[in-house]
This record gives sequence, C-alpha cells and structure tokens, in this order.
Amino acid sequence: MQPKKKAILLSLCVSILLMLAKFVAYFITQSNAILTDALESIVNVLASGFAFYSIYLATLPKDTNHPYGHGKVEFFSAFLEGALISIAGVIIIFKSGYDLVFFKPIFQLFQGAIIIGATGVVNLLVGYYLISIGKQHRSITLEADGKHLLTDAITSAGLVIGVLLIQLTQIFWLDSLISIILGFYIIYNGYLLTRRSVGGLMDESNTELVKDIISILQKYRRDPWVDIHNLRAQQYGADLHIDCHVTMPYYYNLNQVHQEISDLDRIINGEATHKTELFIHTDPCLPDCCNYCKMQNCAVRVHPFIQEIEWTINNATKNQKHFDQ
Repeated sequence: MQPKKKAILLSLCVSILLMLAKFVAYFITQSNAILTDALESIVNVLASGFAFYSIYLATLPKDTNHPYGHGKVEFFSAFLEGALISIAGVIIIFKSGYDLVFFKPIFQLFQGAIIIGATGVVNLLVGYYLISIGKQHRSITLEADGKHLLTDAITSAGLVIGVLLIQLTQIFWLDSLISIILGFYIIYNGYLLTRRSVGGLMDESNTELVKDIISILQKYRRDPWVDIHNLRAQQYGADLHIDCHVTMPYYYNLNQVHQEISDLDRIINGEATHKTELFIHTDPCLPDCCNYCKMQNCAVRVHPFIQEIEWTINNATKNQKHFDQ
C-alpha cells in the first residue's frame, strides 16, 4: 500500500477509536465542553473517510478526461474538511450558549479529563505523522488532516485544563463558557483550511513556489536562455505544472532548441521539490535583446552587451520580453 494511503487509513482508524472514547467521557460527565470535543471527532471521522477516497483518486494515472491527473481532488477534500470543522464549531457554540442559560449538572470530571487527555496525546502524535508524510509526498489532504488533528489535540489540552479548573472551583457554568471559546477556535481553523483549499481550486498563484522555480532557473542560467517570461505555475495534488516563454537566439535550429528545453526540464525536475511537467514556448530573440544577451561570438549581434537582467518574480511572470519593461 502507498505511504499516503497507509497514513490516511491510520488516521481514519484512530479517529473512530478516539471518537468512541470521547463520547464515553461525555456520557459519564454530561459536560458540554467534552461534548464539544466528541462532536468534533465525528468531523474527524467523516473528513478522514473522504480524505482516504480523495487520496485514492489523486493516485490514479492521467486519462483522457483528466489530462492533468486527479490531484486537484485533494483541494476539494481539504475544503470539505474545513467546512465540516466550521459547521461543528457553529453547532457547538449554539448548544453551549443554550446550556449556559439552561444549566444542567455535570459529574465525574476528573475521569473525563483523563480520557480526553489521552485522546489529545494520540491526536498529537498522529497529527505530526500525517503532516510529515504529507510534506514528504506533497499531499495537501494529509497536511490538512494532520493540522486538523493537531487542532483537536490543542482543543483537548485546553479542555483538560478547563475541566480541572471546574473541578477545583466548582464553578460549573465555566463548562459552557469553555465550550463556546473552543467553538470559536474550531471555526477559525476551519476557515484557514477552506481558505487554502479554495486558493488551490481557483489556481491562486503560489508566490513562494514561483520564486523557488525562478531562483533555480537563475542559478543554472545559460547564455542561450536570453530571457524567461510569462511563467505560471499550477499545482495538481503532488504534481506541479509550469508553462513559460523562453527567448532563444533566432538562428538556433530545431534540434538545438529541443536540447536546450530538455536541459531546462531536467534541471527543474532535478532541483525542484515537486515532480514537474513543463510546457515551454520558445520565442526568437530580437535586436533589442542584444543589450542583455550574453551569447559569445554572436555573428548577428546588433547592439553590444550592457548587463544581464536578473530573473525575478516581477519580470519572469510578465508576458513580455525584458527589453519591454
């Protein structure tokens, strides 16, 4: 089984076990704060189940209907997880607000705190594991699920402190107040997940990723690559797709151009952190390019070389040759 599938399957199994443990803690305590944690665990199970399915889809090979692969389903999975988290937070706030007005007794808080504390430790360990595997295999689904579990662990830690405080002070209305505070925290984390996933679904530019690609190109720059412009990057799951225009000497034949493009492809895939598919359009150089072209012994040079123009996110992403800027 692939590492990503193994990781998300582990998350699903752990989420089910921890959900049952938290509901046991709620039934013996009748605590709203503990119910908050238990309800969020239902979200964990639903999210992990869909995440498992989305990772299965993301690993399918490209086909006629999906020429870029199925990787974008991971953004949808992260969106669903964020939405479910936010909905759970809203329900928790309304439920706790009601119980803050119409108080009900709570029991055996110490035993409940022990159960919740144990589930928090497990979520912390599994969460870090999922984030590690997610970064290693470029999976936003695993990273989202891992961050969700870390959020759950933080929530559990706050919950344990709150429950022990209630036990010590015997101020029982704190139970609903703590639950409301945790509800807002859960909604905030749900918003962060949905924000990132919507950005991916809308092909929002990943500035840091584009900067990394440009810095690699600048580092291994060759004289025939007169300039690079109109560079765009899109991420589909673990894969990266880049298209750009490369200006080359107009007198290069097709074999020479093909060799340069192949070398550029090899450099990107050797240095970048993502498996990358490149679509490169080549432009012929013009006389105005001579001022920043470093081709040695160029027989058709019209103007002397003045200085190299460093490639940056400002000039490499614009749809124009550098002499137009």
